[in-house]
Amino acid sequence: MEHQVYLGLGSNLGRREAHLQKAVRLVGERVGKVVRQSSVVETEPWGFESANRFLNCVILCHSSLSPRQILTAVKQIEREMGRELPPAVPSPAPKGGGLPRRRYKDRPIDIDILLYDDLTVDEPDLKIPHPLMRERDFVMIPLREIYQPD
Repeated sequence: MEHQVYLGLGSNLGRREAHLQKAVRLVGERVGKVVRQSSVVETEPWGFESANRFLNCVILCHSSLSPRQILTAVKQIEREMGRELPPAVPSPAPKGGGLPRRRYKDRPIDIDILLYDDLTVDEPDLKIPHPLMRERDFVMIPLREIYQPD
């Protein structure tokens, strides 16, 4: 069965546009067919200070993978592309049951699962819909551009 999966992508290190293109290609190979891609928007870092601006976009994939399989695939892509995961900050989870707080830092690629059909997942390391997406214009503007409800 094919699922509609929306992923948010961001890059603020190195050849940002090339990183986004490579990540889209790898997602297409490992997660599912990329059927739509938003425009790329340039934004200030969110949640931390940096002189490096982000390029962000959202893609829609048709995938037969489970949410957990997709998480594994995108985290592997991030690692292969040079992303170092910052340690979790020893503090309570954010209000609303978000993911454990992490110290954000510059990164060549970031891939977040935003939506998976109309499914809700609430696990310690996997939250769908993404709990912070509505707070982030760099997610919501590109998402609105390509969103296609079933």
